[in-house]
Amino acid sequence: QSQFVESGGGLVQPGGSLRLSCTASGFTLDTYTLGWFRQAPGKEREGVTCISGNGGISYYADSVKGRFTIIRDDNENTVYLQMNNLKPEDTAHYYCGRTMRFCSDVPSPQYYRSWGQGTLVTVSS
Repeated sequence: QSQFVESGGGLVQPGGSLRLSCTASGFTLDTYTLGWFRQAPGKEREGVTCISGNGGISYYADSVKGRFTIIRDDNENTVYLQMNNLKPEDTAHYYCGRTMRFCSDVPSPQYYRSWGQGTLVTVSS
């Protein structure tokens, strides 16, 4: 079964940092565009960031711009999300996905696949 395995979530205080990992299982990252998404309780899944197949292009939602960084390591078959200066509104389950589409804007979940079970990030004092 081809899917991602997300990890690295947890409870963190406002202003803190976390690094999420998303490892591909059953496939290689190759030249796929990769994206991170999140889903807060009672809300729809939303795009956070994407990175192009060669790692040269990335886009971020305005809500995380300047605080989050997406990093891909094809040798490790893993994509990371470095999250700094976390805020309570960042609380959500975080997921990653892949697509053959270009990373040309904030990613839309409908075009991505290989979802894992996600990892929960809770930002609270």
